[in-house]
Parts: sequence; C-alpha cells; structure tokens
Amino acid sequence: MKLLKSIASLSALALMAATPAVAQVKLAYIGEISGQLAVSGGNFRDGVVLAVEEINAKGGIAGQRINLTLYDTQTNPGVARAQTQKALDDNPYAVLGPVLSGNVKVTMPLFIQAEMPHFIGGEAADLVTLGDKYLFRTSFGQQIGMPKIANYIRDEIKAKSIALIWVNNDFGKTGRDNLLKELASRNIRLAADVSTEAGQVDFAADIVKLKAANADAVFVYSNEEECARIMREAKRQGLKGPFVGDTTLLSQKTIELAADAAEGVQGHVGLTSDAPLKEVEEYKARFQKRFNYVSDHNGIKGYTGVYAIKYVTEKKLGGKFDRKALAEAMRGLTITPKDEPGILIETTWDQNGEIDRISFLAEVVGGKQKITKILPKIGK
Repeated sequence: MKLLKSIASLSALALMAATPAVAQVKLAYIGEISGQLAVSGGNFRDGVVLAVEEINAKGGIAGQRINLTLYDTQTNPGVARAQTQKALDDNPYAVLGPVLSGNVKVTMPLFIQAEMPHFIGGEAADLVTLGDKYLFRTSFGQQIGMPKIANYIRDEIKAKSIALIWVNNDFGKTGRDNLLKELASRNIRLAADVSTEAGQVDFAADIVKLKAANADAVFVYSNEEECARIMREAKRQGLKGPFVGDTTLLSQKTIELAADAAEGVQGHVGLTSDAPLKEVEEYKARFQKRFNYVSDHNGIKGYTGVYAIKYVTEKKLGGKFDRKALAEAMRGLTITPKDEPGILIETTWDQNGEIDRISFLAEVVGGKQKITKILPKIGK
C-alpha cells in the first residue's frame, strides 16, 4: 500500500513537472472585509472578485492569469497599514482599495515609497491633493459630488435651510466642509450641524436636535449602516424631512436596512447598479447571480478598477507589466465601454487621479432606487 502511494505521489510530481506553469500577474485587494465598514468593503471586494473571475475565464490580462490576494483591514488604520506592508512584500502589480478614506491616508506613504498604483474607494476630497501620483479613484471625490448635490437642493427641493447630520471621520468631515461651502455659495442656511460617530447605534438625541432646527430639508451624510439607523429613528420620532443625501444614503444596503424608513429619500448618486445603462444592467445581473445579493456602488468601484488595469496594460502598455508606466498611462486617460466593456460607464482620470463620469439624481420609491435624471460629466 505504501509503495502504491509512493508511486502515485511520484507520478503526480512528474505530471506537475511536465505541465508548463501558467504565467500569473498578482493583484491585491486591501479593504474593509470586517469591522464597521464591512458592508462597503465586502461589496468592493466582490466587485473585484467578479472582474478577476471574468478576466481569467477569458485568458487573463495579456495572457497572464490574475492571482488575487485579499487583505482585511478590519476597518482599522493600524491593521490597514500592517496589511498593506504585507501585501507590498508579495510584490503585486497593482492594488485595489482601501475603501475607508482614513485607511487610504495611513497607507498612502507605503504606496508612494513602493511606487505602487492603487485604485481606491475612498471619497474624502483631499485624497488627491496629498502628492500621491500612484493613487486613482474609482468614484467621485466629494469636491465633484457636492456641487451637484447643492444644485439639487436649491433647484429641485428649493430648500432655503438645511439640517445636517454627519459622521465624524475623514469621509464625513471633508464631506461636511465641502457641502457647507457649496450651500453658502447658494445662500442656503445651515440650521443644524449634528456630528455623530462611526459605528454609532443610538441616534435618538441627534434626531431631537434635527427636529428642533425646523429646517426645510435634512441632509444625512454617514456610512450605510448608520444612515439606515438614522432614518429608522427619524421615522420613529416623526421627523418629516424631506431627506436628501449622497450615494451612501441612497445605496442598496441602506435601503435594505432602513426598509420603509428610506421611502422618499432623494439625492445624488455617483454610481449605482440601478443606472439605466445596458452595461450596468448586465453587470448587476452577473453580480447578483454570482453572490446572491444586489451590488451597491462599492461593487462597481472594485469591478471597474480591475478592468481599468486590464485595459491600460493591454492597450496602452502593449502587454507589459510595468507599475510606473501603468500609473503614467492612467493620468489624463479616458476609457469608454466601447474601448473596454468592463469599464461600464465612460470614465476619465485627471493628472491627480481624480475621476469624472456621468452621475445620477435618484429617489427611493417602493423600496427601490429610482433614477430620475442623468447628470453630465463635469468635463463636458
């Protein structure tokens, strides 16, 4: 019996030796798979996984299969930095993530030192001003989205005053600052400025403050789970709104968690799987079939980030895997779905890695996100 096992083992080794090794290119996802931002990081991760599976099924990038490694930041800056160093030690071609803006900031010096292209989900406005020429967004920075939201508040809601509730982290603080600047330039008064904490679960006192402000509208700016809790508490206390916000307030996960408390919420979404575009609709169906849930905007971020890497490597670098050349080719680049169907929506990156694409106005109707208007690219 031992002899047979030995022969079998030797035969297997011989077969492996005779089989040519498949060329591989390494990619890494460094994101919030657990912790407070696990909903967002998990969606981003699954978007990356779906893209990798599709690309590998068609032969990989320039004939090389993608070897994807996942690193969990646990939504913790210290862990994010340690996981980033671990990922960089494995010498990947490019990195996807993180999603949390604070984690992007603490890992940025490591990426700069390694000259490593990284396609981030963070939306804090200042991320593209910190001198990282290897950073590329997969969604709008707040300085792109907030002017669109402020126009919506003025022109569609016709509000003269706003009660604001926001999360006190890098994402929330820079979003608040950008929103206040845009509201002031349109003569919209800030009636309440309510700060909350990431991971907060009780918003009863905060809703009391919003009610006392008696504003024309309420602006909710937090992470998905907190947005849902805010909306549930607002419904419990009878705060009428209207409620307006950006992508997280209208995301699929917020709608699921808030249930009927999300009904009527309106605002601007930079990315959504409910976009009335053929490529996005087909992506949504593939994602749901693969993971058995509906992708939110973070899934699209991860998915399109991988396809951007594929397009540039094959079409701009001629199949050469050169990290510095990848970063250089990304700056000032526009990719259309005709160029690369996996990009889903025509997308442009400027010299700082900031992104520009169409976006959407939306409203929650019947427990679903309904797109009411398509807004043009800033550069159009």
